[in-house]
Amino acid sequence: MPRPWQQGGAPGSEPVTVSPQTSLTRRITWLSWFTLLLQQAASAWVQHAPWIVWLAFLLPLVIFIPGMLRDNPRTFIWLCFVSLLYFMRLVVAIFARPDDALAVIGLIAVVVLFCAAMMHVRWRAREIRAG
Repeated sequence: MPRPWQQGGAPGSEPVTVSPQTSLTRRITWLSWFTLLLQQAASAWVQHAPWIVWLAFLLPLVIFIPGMLRDNPRTFIWLCFVSLLYFMRLVVAIFARPDDALAVIGLIAVVVLFCAAMMHVRWRAREIRAG
């Protein structure tokens, strides 16, 4: 039985094969997503933020979990858009506090997240069209 991220097309159709590069970008996307999530949680904890700020920092990332588990290309596209908001916030944080290690880790994570998710969508869409 194929894994959920290997399925594509209509129900009952042949599963779409996943190339090694697509699988790698998917894993990198998940790793950088998780790193960004932890960085945002650590940043909120260090700032002693109220619960509403925690919600604002983490909810936009958590919303994408179901679509990422299904390997839905649209989810990864929207994740790229949302990651740009985190990018802007983290660039401002680095300019405000250049020695803040959490902001640097978050900025690296968001750049890797954007690039990996973008390449995953590109390669996965080709595989789905070809299959």
